[in-house]
Amino acid sequence: MTQWTIRIAFLVLAMGGGILIGTLTAPGDWYAALNKPVFNPPNWVFAPVWTTLYVLIAMAGWRQYETQDTRSLRNLWWCQLVLNFLWPPVFFLVQQPWLALVVILSLWAVIALFIRKAWSSDRVSALSFVPYFVWVSFASMLNLAIAALN
Repeated sequence: MTQWTIRIAFLVLAMGGGILIGTLTAPGDWYAALNKPVFNPPNWVFAPVWTTLYVLIAMAGWRQYETQDTRSLRNLWWCQLVLNFLWPPVFFLVQQPWLALVVILSLWAVIALFIRKAWSSDRVSALSFVPYFVWVSFASMLNLAIAALN
């Protein structure tokens, strides 16, 4: 495959997977009825944030794919993607905020480990995960607050 084909494939995987998961697990009446903390952002914030993050996630993924000596980073990249795609069904479909908290904290740890391991070998990938780490940190606090309030 050409370099551009790989990059497009990673974009389709991250963006397409995110859009599919988001569509299949869109917040419904259950979520609307939950007590939420004062720092809960309006719903319109999530789409632009996740669009940006999925582009950065895809970029880090294709960079790891194109580098032959980063198997552990590739494994961490795939692990974060699985956890990322697992959280919405656990939270919105299964309606288990406490279990979703376990998933998102696991995601947070994998993102942090990816940044730490990539820092010396691929600073661009490490830095591309920093906004993701910040957002998942915020989302983890939001998840915890919603679980505690309900």
